[in-house]
Amino acid sequence: MRKSRKRLMLLLAGMMVVMSACSEGNNAKESPKASNAPAQTSTAQTAGQTEAGPFTKSANPITIRIGKDVDAADKSLPAGDSPESNQYTRYIKENLNIDTKIVWQAASGKDYDQKVNLSIASNDLPDALVVKDTQFRQMVKSGQLADLTEVYQKYASPALKHIIDTTQGLALKSVTVDGKMYALPNVTTESDMVHMMWIRKDWLDKLGLEPPKTMDDLEKVAKAFVEQDPDGNGKADTIGITGPQLGGLLNADFINPNNNNYGFDPIFASYHSYPGFWVKGADGKTTYGSLQPETKQALSKLRDLYAKGLIDKEMTIRKDAQELIKNGTSGIYFGLWWAGGYGPLADAIKNNPKANWQAYTAPLDVNGEFTPHMGNPTNQYLVVRKGYEHPEAAIQMENLLLRDESKFDVKVAIGNYPLRIVFAPMDEMDVTYKMMKEVLAGTKKPEDLDLPGYKLLKSDAEKVKKVKLEPYDKYDIQYWDPNADLGAWKRMYSTFVGISPLQKPYKKTYSVTYSQTKTMESRWASLDKLEKETFLKIIMGAAPLDTFDKFVQDWKKQGGDQIIAEIEESLK
Repeated sequence: MRKSRKRLMLLLAGMMVVMSACSEGNNAKESPKASNAPAQTSTAQTAGQTEAGPFTKSANPITIRIGKDVDAADKSLPAGDSPESNQYTRYIKENLNIDTKIVWQAASGKDYDQKVNLSIASNDLPDALVVKDTQFRQMVKSGQLADLTEVYQKYASPALKHIIDTTQGLALKSVTVDGKMYALPNVTTESDMVHMMWIRKDWLDKLGLEPPKTMDDLEKVAKAFVEQDPDGNGKADTIGITGPQLGGLLNADFINPNNNNYGFDPIFASYHSYPGFWVKGADGKTTYGSLQPETKQALSKLRDLYAKGLIDKEMTIRKDAQELIKNGTSGIYFGLWWAGGYGPLADAIKNNPKANWQAYTAPLDVNGEFTPHMGNPTNQYLVVRKGYEHPEAAIQMENLLLRDESKFDVKVAIGNYPLRIVFAPMDEMDVTYKMMKEVLAGTKKPEDLDLPGYKLLKSDAEKVKKVKLEPYDKYDIQYWDPNADLGAWKRMYSTFVGISPLQKPYKKTYSVTYSQTKTMESRWASLDKLEKETFLKIIMGAAPLDTFDKFVQDWKKQGGDQIIAEIEESLK
């Protein structure tokens, strides 16, 4: 009992230290180039330019001062290069005559957010930077941002505008206040929103099991993975289900709806539970998904799985959940389409070439449907300081990235591109998957696929046959050659294995809102802490399941009811 209490204390302590960190920063070291993005622009014609346009090179040098997030684990920059001087910044200088100067930098995630918040509070902003929804709204409220309405129309490239248009007005609505556009919104491909199950199919085959569909199936398979020595080493050292790592989240939420790799989102969704999201209750009114009886039911199942030893006992204190996949210890994890090739699987198959990880839309609900929560197509905002002389520079830099990304050396992390935001058509990966199938079938050629906005499509078509072996309609690991081109394999394996399950119809659940209200500014941190502590204690068996009922009451009393009322009012 003392050991269990001690472990829980460590888990809670570790979780609270990093709770405020953005989930995107702590779920994967590498994200796919499929979701890179252009940026936005502003006002008048640049001095020294004869004809203002998306790619016009300024006759006179332009300097743009930026704040920069830096991945401390990134070792991709060659000797002599830095976040301020590298292949990307030199390319920008050569093509646009824009010099980027980093006035401050901070580690991605919590440290960067704190630095942005400090800049806002002190009214000391760089010329441009990338911010989150709450930060963007605070900056608008404080009158700190340039109106980019005319600049966007004048300088945004046709490809950039096309991508924004794929959101059917949602992206522009998210950055428009009183009829003025105050930021360039990013656009996330829809497939970046869907969490699914990744599983060792070679383990299933060895044990004579089928891929799990229901929660009962999942429990049966996880139990077999723990008890029946699927790796064949004669030791009881395998783990059924990987859980969130240190700083990870049990579930995504409306603030960070995407990229929650190694969380339990599909398990919650199989019960129609959407903790962290705003949903419509049985009475048609807005409520919080974390308060619903379906969430208590999902927590009960997770509690049971953990008690039976089917979930990693070290979840939330383990520094890197990927290690369990890389070293062949775990058999199941949950994540996005790119959480395979772009995640830990390159190292996993390097250690064991027969490790056959495949993705499935599972577990299903009682009706046999896959019912994931969906994110917001916009979750990053490129903003420009009010009064900056060349707001167009920021947009031109993003036009350039969108047009020429495939030309860059993929060995250097794309995060070193200044002011980079995720930017992809909503259907980018669905189109990529379908077009690559046509290339393999011989009905499309690379030269047919130089399509505006789909920045990597032609490059993908040129490389896919290097890494995909025949038969082309089978995606198991033995039908791939990662050694031919590891970068191409990461993208193509993720595309074929991770996107193919999403071609089947599934039921999408969206949050009523992805923005914060007035009361959230002062109350959300404590409400969020209450929720995460309570849910973790319940799952680990350190608090009774009925603690959930008290959590609901406390959440409502401590500002939750007021927040729901504010959301309802904003929807009128």
